[in-house]
Amino acid sequence: MAAGSVVGVSESNDGGGGGRVTMFVVLSCITAGMGGAIFGYDIGIAGGVLSMEPFLRKFFPDVYRRMKGDSHVSNYCKFDSQLLTAFTSSLYVAGLLTTFLASGVTARRGRRPSMLLGGAAFLAGAAVGGASLNVYMAILGRVLLGVGLGFANQAVPLYLSEMAPPRHRGAFSNGFQFSVGVGALAANVINFGTEKIKGGWGWRVSLSLAAVPAGLLLVGAVFLPETPNSLVQQGKDRREVAVLLRKIRGTDDVDRELDGIVAAADSGAVAGSSGLRMLLTQRRYRPQLVMAVAIPFFQQVTGINAIAFYAPVLLRTIGMGESASLLSAVVTGVVGAASTLLSMFLVDRFGRRTLFLAGGAQMLASQLLIGAIMAAKLGDDGGVSKTWAAALILLIAVYVAGFGWSWGPLGWLVPSEIFPLEVRSAGQGVTVATSFVFTVFVAQTFLAMLCRMRAGIFFFFAAWLAAMTVFVYLLLPETRGVPIEQVDRVWREHWFWRRVVGSEEAPASGKL
Repeated sequence: MAAGSVVGVSESNDGGGGGRVTMFVVLSCITAGMGGAIFGYDIGIAGGVLSMEPFLRKFFPDVYRRMKGDSHVSNYCKFDSQLLTAFTSSLYVAGLLTTFLASGVTARRGRRPSMLLGGAAFLAGAAVGGASLNVYMAILGRVLLGVGLGFANQAVPLYLSEMAPPRHRGAFSNGFQFSVGVGALAANVINFGTEKIKGGWGWRVSLSLAAVPAGLLLVGAVFLPETPNSLVQQGKDRREVAVLLRKIRGTDDVDRELDGIVAAADSGAVAGSSGLRMLLTQRRYRPQLVMAVAIPFFQQVTGINAIAFYAPVLLRTIGMGESASLLSAVVTGVVGAASTLLSMFLVDRFGRRTLFLAGGAQMLASQLLIGAIMAAKLGDDGGVSKTWAAALILLIAVYVAGFGWSWGPLGWLVPSEIFPLEVRSAGQGVTVATSFVFTVFVAQTFLAMLCRMRAGIFFFFAAWLAAMTVFVYLLLPETRGVPIEQVDRVWREHWFWRRVVGSEEAPASGKL
């Protein structure tokens, strides 16, 4: 048996995974996916406006002067500004702090109320950001957007994984990352267009248009159904939940799936403890807790958010013009969205581990080559030739593609599907909080690290890519085709984790 593989995990729908993909489920998940689109839009829009000269001149004049050559500064240090990185990372600090509140709301009130709150906060943030008169108002807009992210990132992945039929759960859950990719692509296209607006106010349009997906999420969430898992967790009548589950699955044969959901909820009720306390203290949840921390940590140290936040800035560092750098970001955005779409068709065919391992190897090779070219061809002054600039753009696209069909979607999918119902919201809270912590770290330190480490920053990320690929090979079991309320069994069958959880009785969610 290969390290990390699973013995006896069937791809059948044992445990109530029957039914079909109904239009009801598709429309519900598309609406919920707007939360991912806003996440991607906020990532993409920040890097774009930070490369726009009118925005820099108004809010970050010191950076603008360095970029225009008013002072002799290394290519690698032109954008090194703590105030500038505070603008970027303030969104994620707010998201981190909001996550702790959002976890409780999502567990006690349901997934839908969290999406409503997230949509409302997104709208407020878009309005404040677009109307900003000074840098502090711009940061306040980012903070409000971060509050929205805290709620949306907590609720949307859970919503998608719980609404999806087990045999298609990977494709549906990967829809969250696909929405992130589409949002980032939309941001890059909008930045490319608004940069050309005469008068220097194009950045206001870019920041304000976050209101479009925010409005779709807010209005759509009003009409979304709650997930059956959440309704059972809230103590709703079984007959009421069964009616909804039949509508979702498009079949009357839902009793076994409902039994599994009820058993998971009963397990949590019998435990008589908060989900977070159970997750942190009970040994049977140790593998899931490790993954809830390790996977989002590794997702951030792939270096993707350094590329996503600062792609136009990075391209200007190598000597490209404002418009050309934004156009190149559009190209990489197309690649990212397309590769994530591809993953939706591959993940339930080849499994999570295969995509993790192949994507990790692809990103590792790309980072090493990017670092090598930067080290050899870009000094403190001047730029690189058009040939080497094109090579760097190609390698960034290859890197983004590798992330788009592996660590991007799977970094959200796997944590959303490995927790029993009684600790699911708490587990998602740990995942989102960990992601925000290291997103803040990368956003706040990348430009300073680029200034001090030069091209070595790319070798730094490459080392982490090697480490995470080994981690997946050894310690992550396959969850493809396993009903969400039975995923606990993969840990009891894993070569390493069974030593941790094997001495305890399996939770009720694993028995039907």
